[in-house]
Amino acid sequence: MNFDPTRPIYLQIMEEVKKRAVRGNYAAGEQLPSVRDMATQMGVNPNTMSRAYQELEREGFIHTKRGEGSFLTHESVRIESERTGLAQAACAHFVVQLRDLALDAATTRHLLQRVEEEVNE
Repeated sequence: MNFDPTRPIYLQIMEEVKKRAVRGNYAAGEQLPSVRDMATQMGVNPNTMSRAYQELEREGFIHTKRGEGSFLTHESVRIESERTGLAQAACAHFVVQLRDLALDAATTRHLLQRVEEEVNE
């Protein structure tokens, strides 16, 4: 992963795990890689990965069974809710970026059409 140096790594890891879940890389209730394995995959310290897993568990997105590992929530509604939240955050970020450019309405419409086309490819 390429991490943004301006944001805590554990938060970026949490977002990545959530994105993998909403994309279907992890199914509802599926066991996640161990902290050590996931840390190796992402190229981070196991302590950072452990913090991310702890926060995901605190949010109810994953749960841990002692001696068995960490599992994605069984609640598909929770995963779908996360998809909506991630999409809304991306949209809000996009809107801020467009406002900063002070584009006219026609240019904005054209950009939105391009975004729709690219998203639906």
